[in-house]
Amino acid sequence: MIDNTHGAQAETLAANYLQQKGYKILARNYRKNCGEIDIIALDGKTLVFAEVKSRTSSAFGGPLAAITKSKQNKISATALCYIKENAPKFDSIRFDTICLLNGEMTHLPNAFFPPRGNL
Repeated sequence: MIDNTHGAQAETLAANYLQQKGYKILARNYRKNCGEIDIIALDGKTLVFAEVKSRTSSAFGGPLAAITKSKQNKISATALCYIKENAPKFDSIRFDTICLLNGEMTHLPNAFFPPRGNL
């Protein structure tokens, strides 16, 4: 069973972390038919789409292993929906991952790049 409270807490910790680093949070839990993005923020003039993954064990590869190519494709497609819908002002785009493993947070800027042609 997945503990949604745990995931929500991890996302709140991640959003607070990004805000402390000077990011402007634009949206949280942005959902469309094609997928969901945990945090959308501006880092200066860079539009950041952040996926938050939290695990209590690395037995199955840890949090980063959960961001498969399929998940990356969904995030990229959802990012395109966000851009089309909101027309935010930005100079560049970045896909980050924020991993929490046993309470330790790791922020990975440019964790992945969208598949060619998605953005």
